[in-house]
Amino acid sequence: MTEKNIYFAGGCFWGVEHFFKGVDGVKEAVPGYANGNTENPSYKEVYTDTTGHAETVKVTYYPERVSLELLLKLFFTVTDPLTLNRQGHDEGTRYRSGVFYTDPEDGPVIEEAFREEEAKLGVEIVTELEPLRCFYPAEEYHKDYLDKNPEGYCHLPLKTFVYLRLWQDIKLFLGDDDDIIARMANTSALIQERMRFFWTGFYRVEGNQLVLGPFQGPAACQRIGFGKGVCGTAWKERRTIVVPDVEEFPGHIACSSLSRSEIVVPVFRGADIVAVLDIDSDTLATFDSTDATWLELIAELI
Repeated sequence: MTEKNIYFAGGCFWGVEHFFKGVDGVKEAVPGYANGNTENPSYKEVYTDTTGHAETVKVTYYPERVSLELLLKLFFTVTDPLTLNRQGHDEGTRYRSGVFYTDPEDGPVIEEAFREEEAKLGVEIVTELEPLRCFYPAEEYHKDYLDKNPEGYCHLPLKTFVYLRLWQDIKLFLGDDDDIIARMANTSALIQERMRFFWTGFYRVEGNQLVLGPFQGPAACQRIGFGKGVCGTAWKERRTIVVPDVEEFPGHIACSSLSRSEIVVPVFRGADIVAVLDIDSDTLATFDSTDATWLELIAELI
């Protein structure tokens, strides 16, 4: 099977390595130091921000199983491409974000992924895009750091790793079955099984209403009007809505008094919205940008 390499700088390499190790089709992920101006630097030297090196992960993958396009898409889910020399709480040139490549044919693919990210964000990103000039593997204690130290520091939210596995399992489970109801049913079941939210399900677009579809949880509202409640508003505004406290959302429709926070993600087919993915929690402020990012990826699978 063919092997290829791509190099991702995304802040502290402990979390980036752990993330890409979990991607189906990746053979290995190796933390190291890239594109600096010194040879064989130590972590202590790189930490001074005087070497020009970025903490980087060498990702070796099988293109027959996972595409470079998908790896780049996943890279942007775990990095902030708008912050210069910083990811999470970590700051310095060693923590800059970047994508470095060795195969000239990969350049146009990466450039297109960068253009798509900028189009989505509406601004120019600061993530570096360069050919790889040099890469030095990090010291042994950095390798598999989060496996060796499960409670160790990671700038990535821990639920990122849970969502990665969930997204991949949903993708595999749904396969190429084209029945949208079946796909919604299994998606809601898998989300509920892994995440244990209070309510997980879909509302399907039928005319000017959302109609209750497959779901997991207590009985719910059967129909919701266009622009009504959180679900109808997400449909109308064509965007994901995160609600930390449902009592503070104007026009909230209380299907259950136990629901405290909510996230609603539109499900698109082309330019049309065909449903919304609605998830409720019985605790306040359950959902954030990490949930939004991954649930949008899951919605794309529908």
